[in-house]
Order: sequence, then structure tokens, then C-alpha cells
Amino acid sequence: MASRGDAGTGRHSLDPVTAAREVLKELAAKGDPVKAQGAQRYFKEEVKSYGVAAPDVHALARALYDRIKADWTVEEAMALCDILFEEPELEPKAVGSLVLGRFKASFPPSLFARAKNWLAADRLPGWASVDVFAPGCLGAFLERYPAYVGKIKTWAGHSNRWVRRASLVSFIKLARKAEFQPAIYEISASIFGDEDDLIQKANCWLLREAGKADPVRLESFLRRHGPAIPRTTLRYAIERFPPEKRQELLRDTKKLT
Repeated sequence: MASRGDAGTGRHSLDPVTAAREVLKELAAKGDPVKAQGAQRYFKEEVKSYGVAAPDVHALARALYDRIKADWTVEEAMALCDILFEEPELEPKAVGSLVLGRFKASFPPSLFARAKNWLAADRLPGWASVDVFAPGCLGAFLERYPAYVGKIKTWAGHSNRWVRRASLVSFIKLARKAEFQPAIYEISASIFGDEDDLIQKANCWLLREAGKADPVRLESFLRRHGPAIPRTTLRYAIERFPPEKRQELLRDTKKLT
């Protein structure tokens, strides 16, 4: 992103509305209609995309942050998200999430409710958008405010699938931290009966990450819940175990008939 400074000050003059406008202009310029069309094959639901490669999206977000980091507060970053999350394409949503995540050191408690509103209102529809926003922003929020872990656990029962998915993937970057593992396993067990494939896949991912830090604890959890665990979830969760251990767990947790 081209820099634009105030004469004689070296400071940037850029408000969230103007920043959003420039982001959209750059995404349109970098867009590839063929890649945009090809992106659909990764999603069951219909998605819109500019067809901009992920490294370019990250580079755009990084360049924008470099321009505004000295002048913006987290409130302006959230205002940018308010604008970019209204866009139908994947890339503006990603840019907003990536920029906001860089303000994690100053996240206010009010971000929690705002994040839930974005998700519940389908401003981040699609696993790709949730999976950029939730680990980078909500995960950082939970690390800053661990008292909110109890609140996000209730999201697992929400009627909106993106709120439910966020309740899981928000812990992806925290999964190796022992202090978050009790909540992770509690949330995981609470959604075994959820028939939404995108929720179960998020649970697979989370359990696998938790198991990297403490495979003994993961094995104990899987044995304890056994037949209640969807088989796809179980198979993915034990992917990093040795082959003999995987076969043993698949046998020992098989549903009784």
C-alpha cells in the first residue's frame, strides 16, 4: 500500500473509511477471476472471492498496519472491521481480521460482544473467514482476558454455526497451553452431538492440536467418551498417534451394538 503522510510531520492521515476503500481498490486490482472461480471448490456453501492469493492478502494487511500503527487505536481497527466485514468477498474480511489481530495488546473487553455480533450476524460466513478471525483475534482476546473462557464455552450451543465454530477454533493457538486444556476438552465434549460437518471438523482440528501438547490427556479423554465421539472426529484426533495406538483406540472406543 502506498504511503501518504502529512506534510512536515511524517504522520499518516488515514481514517477507517478511506483505509477500507483503498483495501478494496487494491484487492480488485490484484484479483484473478480464474482463481476466484476456482476457490469455490473448497467450500460447500457459495462464496465470493477476488481471487487474491493468501500471501498477497497478508502482505496487504501488513502494509496497511505499518501505515496506521502509530496513529490508530484498536477502536479504529474495529471500525475498519465493521466496514470490511460487510463486504461479500473473503479477502476484505481477512484483511480486517489480520489488521485487528495486530492490535491484540490493547484489545478491550468490549471486543468480545462485538465479535459475537459479527459472527451471529453472518458478517464472517464461511469456515475460511472464521478460521482467520477466531484464532488470531478471539484467541488473543482469551489469552488477555481468561475470565471470558467461561463465556465463550456457551457459544458452543448457539444457533449460528459460525458462532459455534468460533467457540472451538478460538482455542487453536491456545491448545498447547495447559491452562486452557480443561476448557478445550469441555467444549469438545459438548458438541459431539452436533451434526454440522463444519463443527465436527473444527472439533477434530482442536483435539489434534491439544493432543500435540499432551497426548496422554487426549488418549484419556477419548477413552472416557468413547462411543459418544463421532468416528470421523476420532480418526482425525488420533492422526499423530503411532499406527498401533490408533488401531487400539479405534477398537476400544467402538460403539457397542
